[in-house]
Amino acid sequence: MDKHALIECVPNFSEGNDMSVIQSITSVIEQVEGVKLLDVDPGKATNRTVVTFVGHPDAVIEAAYRAIEQASKVIDMSKHKGEHPRMGATDVCPLIPVSGISMEETAAYAVQLAKRVGEQLSIPVYLYEAAQPNASRNNLSVIRAGEYEGFFDKIKLPEWKPDFGPAQMHVQAGATVIGARDFLIAYNVNLNTQSVRLANSIAFDVREAGRVKREGHPVTGKVVKDEAGNDVRIPGTLKAVKAIGWYIEEYKIAQISMNLINYKVTSVHQAFDEVCRSAQSRGVRVTGSELVGLIPLNALLDAGKHYLRKQGRSVGVSEAELIHIAVKSLGLDELAPFDPNQKIIEYKLRNAQNEKLIRMDLRSFANETASESPAPGGGSISAYAGTMGIALGNMVANLSAGKRGWEDQVTFFSDWAEKGQTLQASLLQIVDEDTAAFNAIMNAFGLPKQTDAEKAIRTSAIESATVYACEVPLRTMQLANAALDLLAAMIEKGNPNSITDAGVGVLCTVTAVKGAYLNVLVNAKSLKDKSRATTFITEATTILKQHEQRAAKLVQQVEAAVA
Repeated sequence: MDKHALIECVPNFSEGNDMSVIQSITSVIEQVEGVKLLDVDPGKATNRTVVTFVGHPDAVIEAAYRAIEQASKVIDMSKHKGEHPRMGATDVCPLIPVSGISMEETAAYAVQLAKRVGEQLSIPVYLYEAAQPNASRNNLSVIRAGEYEGFFDKIKLPEWKPDFGPAQMHVQAGATVIGARDFLIAYNVNLNTQSVRLANSIAFDVREAGRVKREGHPVTGKVVKDEAGNDVRIPGTLKAVKAIGWYIEEYKIAQISMNLINYKVTSVHQAFDEVCRSAQSRGVRVTGSELVGLIPLNALLDAGKHYLRKQGRSVGVSEAELIHIAVKSLGLDELAPFDPNQKIIEYKLRNAQNEKLIRMDLRSFANETASESPAPGGGSISAYAGTMGIALGNMVANLSAGKRGWEDQVTFFSDWAEKGQTLQASLLQIVDEDTAAFNAIMNAFGLPKQTDAEKAIRTSAIESATVYACEVPLRTMQLANAALDLLAAMIEKGNPNSITDAGVGVLCTVTAVKGAYLNVLVNAKSLKDKSRATTFITEATTILKQHEQRAAKLVQQVEAAVA
């Protein structure tokens, strides 16, 4: 396991109305050092709150334990009512690997947490998903069947003895399910009906488990059995999807409530489109949808691209535009405003300090550059110049994709724009990273140097920071140089009315490559490892020569076209 390993924890607490109760639980989570609370999503009708936090595994399971302990004190399951199936004050507590840790390692942490909860809090605990070795009881819905009220008898059955804790239902806290799983997207689709019967019919159409097969009437007919006496099921259309229909009093509508167990198997947009098809066949219309908790960025970007392709448009647009298209196409803002900064997990995790420059407006960025501070300097400006050069190439690609009469070339230009957006995003990050590299050198020079040990540490830190300060502008050169493929394609095949825009893009990359080259030279000169310095300079010089030669030919091509 990586020392910087991150896991996510998404406990579901059986309280969605009393904010003082909810806050008493989230406050104990926030008190644990090394944990970041990302989202608190209470639901009034479900009387349930989904909490999301991340951190190092040790910190996360400590926070989870404290939250489960607090929930057992402030939530009384004997008085709980809600639309969502539930069996405990902390109904379910999954751990999800984020980075630097395997699913197996995450499952081991889930077992560790479950053991502690069972033994120290005397709450019955069941393992599920990757943490549960018994395949017959690793499914959450199977474990939770009977819910809180039914578990007083169910828990006494030998086959339902808890994995940890007493084989006796905790009257106030109920029972808890703890496990490890992949990222799950809790997703509800809104219908223009109040009929739970219709909503359930749609849910049965799409969920992987489908519905039981019946003779004659699909609802009242006799259930068909197989030779072993088990119910025969008609599978639904979506893999890795669980779904039920319910009525939400708060909004006066029925919903299809889905858990997308693996969004890489069934995406959000596939689930939405399939529910639309099923609903339409039953005379029902989908009016929008909502997310419960957080969603990975790629899930929304994929949805945005999906709907742009359906419109015959280029998918090589900005991340912000892709998200906007996804939100509007899925109707994620029908019931409440959708704030990407609060609902997308990567946006919640990003450090605003690491994006200080690129979050500025143009005037502020110019003023910051012009100030007495030595950073941002030429390295950041070189990266930004390259970014704008790529942006011009993307503009020409998207204009060409939307040109009337060029409909048969949409895919060609869209593919180029998509590649360009990847380059553009990578190079834009270097605007801030170059300043961070400069600051790393300054910080290293500021280290104490009184003793021999301190001097050795300082010397090593300066060398490491200088290597980094060579690597960053070299990456600027590589990315800006790679952009010539995009710009060349746009000069040769793009909308001829925009050829000069592509030409300006080439000139921007020339500035980026030459400017970054100067930074590589000046920083490599300070390296004590002269062999490494030579390697940096050689690679940078090679890129510079190749780029200048090719860029000159492209500029000549543009000049000839407009002469």
